[in-house]
Amino acid sequence: MTIQVFGHKSPDTDSTGSPIAWAWYLTHKGTPAKPVLLGEPNTEAAFMLRHWGLEKPEIIQGVEAGAPVVIVDTNNPAELPADINKADIRAIIDHHKLVGGLETKGPIEITVRPLACTATLLADLMGDDLAAAPRGVKGAMLSCIVSDTLEFRSPTTTPHDKAVAEALARDLGVDLHALAAAMFEAKSDVSAFSDAELLRMDSKEYTVAGKELRVSVLETTAPKVVLDRKASLMDSMVGVAKEDGADQVLLFVVDIIREEATLLVPNALVKEMAEKSFGVTVTGDTVVLPGVMSRKKQIIPALTL
Repeated sequence: MTIQVFGHKSPDTDSTGSPIAWAWYLTHKGTPAKPVLLGEPNTEAAFMLRHWGLEKPEIIQGVEAGAPVVIVDTNNPAELPADINKADIRAIIDHHKLVGGLETKGPIEITVRPLACTATLLADLMGDDLAAAPRGVKGAMLSCIVSDTLEFRSPTTTPHDKAVAEALARDLGVDLHALAAAMFEAKSDVSAFSDAELLRMDSKEYTVAGKELRVSVLETTAPKVVLDRKASLMDSMVGVAKEDGADQVLLFVVDIIREEATLLVPNALVKEMAEKSFGVTVTGDTVVLPGVMSRKKQIIPALTL
């Protein structure tokens, strides 16, 4: 039975490209596998697929009981199908902290490493077999690393992430900076999305001090485009939180060029959280957080009430 390889809901570039890469590798090694997605890829991920001539993987809503799956780029049940524990999880490959809650049918291979990107980890696991990968697969892996490291600006970036990306760029004969610029331009084009879609586009669920939070991040080279919509975005947070069973939506608009985040502050709860978490004084409906670019390393660990 063909193994389904997928990442988290609201798939970004890494959760779109890494399933493609790992499904290729498993098939190359004699185990039939196919990539699938748990939602529509974001604009940057869609650009990646077009740029490298890759077919968009099938979007699935759930998994069948007993179906063999490999999970990449997450280990959080909240980011996976509700019926994930009924599937036959064969492996987990990730670069996030362990959350707990996944149940397997037996012992499995679990690889979690402190790298900026799942694709970097996949390159290590593939070893010499990476040389046999098609150009599109290598391109997808390079794009994943560029995206997750914000072209090496993110504090999650390790020297190994950078080295793997540069090696892939040399192999492919591409200008890494030009690729990053095109990707970030695609990521910054959010004009076609509703407020609710923007709030869910790159978001993860967390519990902080008993509050259920949807922590959303929008990485962009044009933050003004998003911030010009701050009033309607803050209004929409109420409905999104209610629909998603959250107490509050937090939206961090990350300016890739200036290397800072702007947090929207719609109410007293977010004001208190911002001041306690980041040591700032909030005087309006936004607050700028210099140097904050990573949800995984700088936002989630800091959140408190």
